[in-house]
Amino acid sequence: MQARGPLMIEHRLIERMLSVIKDVLEGIKSKNKVDPVFVDMMVDFIQVYADRTHHGKEENILFRELNSKPLSAEDRRIMNELIEEHIFGRQTTKALIEANNRYRNGDETALADISLKLRTLIEFYPKHIEKEDKVFFPSSRSYFTEEADQAMLAEFWEFDRKMIHEKYKSLVEGFKRR
Repeated sequence: MQARGPLMIEHRLIERMLSVIKDVLEGIKSKNKVDPVFVDMMVDFIQVYADRTHHGKEENILFRELNSKPLSAEDRRIMNELIEEHIFGRQTTKALIEANNRYRNGDETALADISLKLRTLIEFYPKHIEKEDKVFFPSSRSYFTEEADQAMLAEFWEFDRKMIHEKYKSLVEGFKRR
Protein backbone atom coordinates (compact mmCIF):
# COMPACT_ATOMS: atom_id res chain seq x y z
CA MET A 1 0.00 0.00 0.00
CA GLN A 2 1.17 3.52 -0.74
CA ALA A 3 1.12 6.17 1.98
CA ARG A 4 -1.84 7.91 0.36
CA GLY A 5 -3.90 4.70 0.74
CA PRO A 6 -4.92 5.18 4.38
CA LEU A 7 -5.75 8.83 3.69
CA MET A 8 -8.06 7.85 0.85
CA ILE A 9 -9.67 5.12 2.97
CA GLU A 10 -10.31 7.73 5.67
CA HIS A 11 -11.94 9.92 3.04
CA ARG A 12 -14.50 7.19 2.38
CA LEU A 13 -15.54 7.13 6.06
CA ILE A 14 -15.73 10.93 6.14
CA GLU A 15 -17.99 10.78 3.09
CA ARG A 16 -20.24 8.30 4.89
CA MET A 17 -20.49 10.71 7.84
CA LEU A 18 -21.37 13.51 5.44
CA SER A 19 -24.29 11.37 4.27
CA VAL A 20 -25.43 11.05 7.90
CA ILE A 21 -25.12 14.82 8.34
CA LYS A 22 -27.20 15.34 5.21
CA ASP A 23 -29.93 13.15 6.73
CA VAL A 24 -29.76 15.16 9.97
CA LEU A 25 -30.22 18.35 7.95
CA GLU A 26 -33.34 16.90 6.36
CA GLY A 27 -34.62 16.07 9.85
CA ILE A 28 -33.99 19.62 11.02
CA LYS A 29 -35.94 20.92 8.05
CA SER A 30 -38.92 18.61 8.60
CA LYS A 31 -39.05 18.65 12.44
CA ASN A 32 -37.59 22.09 13.14
CA LYS A 33 -35.39 20.62 15.88
CA VAL A 34 -32.17 18.67 16.38
CA ASP A 35 -30.75 16.47 19.11
CA PRO A 36 -27.81 18.47 20.55
CA VAL A 37 -26.17 15.25 21.80
CA PHE A 38 -26.21 13.91 18.26
CA VAL A 39 -24.60 17.15 17.06
CA ASP A 40 -21.95 16.62 19.78
CA MET A 41 -21.23 13.16 18.35
CA MET A 42 -20.93 14.56 14.82
CA VAL A 43 -18.56 17.24 16.12
CA ASP A 44 -16.50 14.58 17.90
CA PHE A 45 -16.18 12.67 14.63
CA ILE A 46 -15.17 15.79 12.74
CA GLN A 47 -12.68 16.96 15.36
CA VAL A 48 -11.10 13.64 16.31
CA TYR A 49 -11.33 11.62 13.11
CA ALA A 50 -11.51 14.07 10.20
CA ASP A 51 -9.35 16.79 11.68
CA ARG A 52 -7.01 15.45 14.34
CA THR A 53 -6.47 11.96 12.89
CA HIS A 54 -6.82 12.51 9.15
CA HIS A 55 -5.67 16.11 8.75
CA GLY A 56 -3.08 15.43 11.45
CA LYS A 57 -1.41 12.83 9.24
CA GLU A 58 -1.55 15.16 6.27
CA GLU A 59 -0.19 18.22 8.05
CA ASN A 60 2.22 16.63 10.53
CA ILE A 61 3.65 13.98 8.20
CA LEU A 62 2.84 14.35 4.49
CA PHE A 63 3.01 18.15 4.28
CA ARG A 64 6.03 18.21 6.59
CA GLU A 65 7.86 15.86 4.24
CA LEU A 66 6.73 17.77 1.16
CA ASN A 67 7.98 21.05 2.63
CA SER A 68 11.53 19.73 2.29
CA LYS A 69 11.00 18.91 -1.40
CA PRO A 70 11.39 21.18 -4.43
CA LEU A 71 7.64 21.33 -5.12
CA SER A 72 6.35 22.80 -8.33
CA ALA A 73 4.63 26.15 -7.91
CA GLU A 74 1.28 24.46 -8.58
CA ASP A 75 1.83 21.70 -6.00
CA ARG A 76 2.98 24.26 -3.41
CA ARG A 77 -0.11 26.39 -4.14
CA ILE A 78 -2.45 23.43 -3.75
CA MET A 79 -0.77 22.28 -0.53
CA ASN A 80 -1.15 25.77 0.95
CA GLU A 81 -4.76 25.82 -0.22
CA LEU A 82 -5.40 22.48 1.51
CA ILE A 83 -3.92 23.83 4.75
CA GLU A 84 -6.22 26.86 4.53
CA GLU A 85 -9.16 24.53 3.89
CA HIS A 86 -8.28 22.54 7.02
CA ILE A 87 -8.35 25.81 8.98
CA PHE A 88 -11.72 26.66 7.43
CA GLY A 89 -13.08 23.25 8.50
CA ARG A 90 -11.87 23.88 12.08
CA GLN A 91 -13.45 27.32 12.17
CA THR A 92 -16.74 25.97 10.83
CA THR A 93 -16.74 23.18 13.41
CA LYS A 94 -16.00 25.67 16.20
CA ALA A 95 -18.96 27.79 15.07
CA LEU A 96 -21.11 24.63 15.01
CA ILE A 97 -20.13 23.88 18.62
CA GLU A 98 -21.03 27.41 19.67
CA ALA A 99 -24.40 27.24 17.89
CA ASN A 100 -25.14 23.83 19.43
CA ASN A 101 -24.35 25.17 22.91
CA ARG A 102 -26.69 28.11 22.35
CA TYR A 103 -29.40 25.72 21.12
CA ARG A 104 -28.87 23.42 24.09
CA ASN A 105 -29.33 26.43 26.37
CA GLY A 106 -32.70 27.29 24.86
CA ASP A 107 -31.81 29.65 22.00
CA GLU A 108 -34.14 28.41 19.24
CA THR A 109 -32.55 30.82 16.74
CA ALA A 110 -29.35 28.79 17.00
CA LEU A 111 -31.02 26.01 15.00
CA ALA A 112 -30.57 28.08 11.82
CA ASP A 113 -26.87 28.46 12.62
CA ILE A 114 -26.53 24.72 13.25
CA SER A 115 -28.18 24.04 9.88
CA LEU A 116 -25.95 26.54 8.13
CA LYS A 117 -22.74 25.09 9.60
CA LEU A 118 -23.79 21.51 8.83
CA ARG A 119 -24.65 22.51 5.25
CA THR A 120 -21.29 24.29 4.96
CA LEU A 121 -19.49 21.11 6.03
CA ILE A 122 -21.37 18.84 3.61
CA GLU A 123 -20.66 21.26 0.76
CA PHE A 124 -17.02 21.86 1.72
CA TYR A 125 -15.67 18.38 2.40
CA PRO A 126 -16.53 16.65 -0.92
CA LYS A 127 -14.65 19.32 -2.91
CA HIS A 128 -11.73 19.20 -0.49
CA ILE A 129 -11.59 15.38 -0.65
CA GLU A 130 -11.77 15.36 -4.45
CA LYS A 131 -8.89 17.86 -4.67
CA GLU A 132 -6.77 15.63 -2.45
CA ASP A 133 -7.72 12.28 -4.01
CA LYS A 134 -7.65 13.26 -7.67
CA VAL A 135 -5.13 16.10 -7.84
CA PHE A 136 -2.80 16.49 -4.87
CA PHE A 137 -2.15 12.92 -3.72
CA PRO A 138 -1.28 11.60 -7.21
CA SER A 139 0.95 14.61 -7.90
CA SER A 140 2.68 14.53 -4.50
CA ARG A 141 3.52 10.84 -4.87
CA SER A 142 6.11 11.72 -7.49
CA TYR A 143 8.26 13.49 -4.87
CA PHE A 144 8.93 10.28 -2.92
CA THR A 145 10.96 7.18 -3.54
CA GLU A 146 9.28 3.88 -2.75
CA GLU A 147 11.34 3.69 0.47
CA ALA A 148 10.35 7.20 1.56
CA ASP A 149 6.70 6.46 0.79
CA GLN A 150 6.81 3.27 2.88
CA ALA A 151 8.52 5.14 5.75
CA MET A 152 5.71 7.70 5.65
CA LEU A 153 3.13 4.90 5.65
CA ALA A 154 4.79 3.42 8.76
CA GLU A 155 4.69 6.84 10.39
CA PHE A 156 0.96 7.09 9.55
CA TRP A 157 0.33 3.76 11.31
CA GLU A 158 2.28 4.93 14.37
CA PHE A 159 0.34 8.20 14.38
CA ASP A 160 -2.94 6.25 14.35
CA ARG A 161 -1.75 3.90 17.08
CA LYS A 162 -1.21 6.83 19.43
CA MET A 163 -4.51 8.60 18.65
CA ILE A 164 -6.78 6.57 20.94
CA HIS A 165 -4.49 7.23 23.87
CA GLU A 166 -4.31 10.93 23.06
CA LYS A 167 -8.10 11.19 22.82
CA TYR A 168 -8.83 9.58 26.14
CA LYS A 169 -5.94 11.21 27.98
CA SER A 170 -7.39 14.54 26.84
CA LEU A 171 -10.86 13.46 28.02
CA VAL A 172 -9.61 12.57 31.50
CA GLU A 173 -7.60 15.79 31.75
CA GLY A 174 -10.71 17.74 30.76
CA PHE A 175 -12.71 16.09 33.53
CA LYS A 176 -9.96 16.82 36.05
CA ARG A 177 -9.96 20.54 35.09
CA ARG A 178 -13.69 20.79 35.81
